[in-house]
Amino acid sequence: MIRRQVALIVGNTPSALAAKAATTSVPIVFVTGGDPVRDGLVANLNRPGGNVTGVSFISAELGAKQLGLLRELRPGTERIAVLVDPKWPFTERFVSELRAAALAIGQQLIVLDVSSDREIETAFTTLLQRGAGVLHAGIGAFMLSQRKRIVALAARHPAPPIQTSYRAA
Repeated sequence: MIRRQVALIVGNTPSALAAKAATTSVPIVFVTGGDPVRDGLVANLNRPGGNVTGVSFISAELGAKQLGLLRELRPGTERIAVLVDPKWPFTERFVSELRAAALAIGQQLIVLDVSSDREIETAFTTLLQRGAGVLHAGIGAFMLSQRKRIVALAARHPAPPIQTSYRAA
């Protein structure tokens, strides 16, 4: 893209980081669910500096709040299932923060890796077998693309879903 002399580069975190490494002159706009300062996209939220700017939903850092909402949906629930895409670049950090939040409120987290349609079906069977009372539908591009399927499956099972950073409709 740099050789083609594009006027602007727009992308998610991994593509914006790659573009940032490649140029200091072409403007880069990112959309991220993470912390752009911690991810190395910008130096500061108020004054990003350089040629990079964007929007952050900081969804990966909202674990404690999301688990609190799930707790309100189903008081007394001990086990929370979370669907994650192991191929998403921020899954490890997302799961780590959710585990810390679950530990802080005395709940068990059941992490289920899903990266295909078939794995989503299997995950629902597993979460029911393991006694999950609620479901966190995870974050990332694959999870976003599967939101309608996840909501439909959750509607047929006793665990209500929560979608992060996007609406289920």
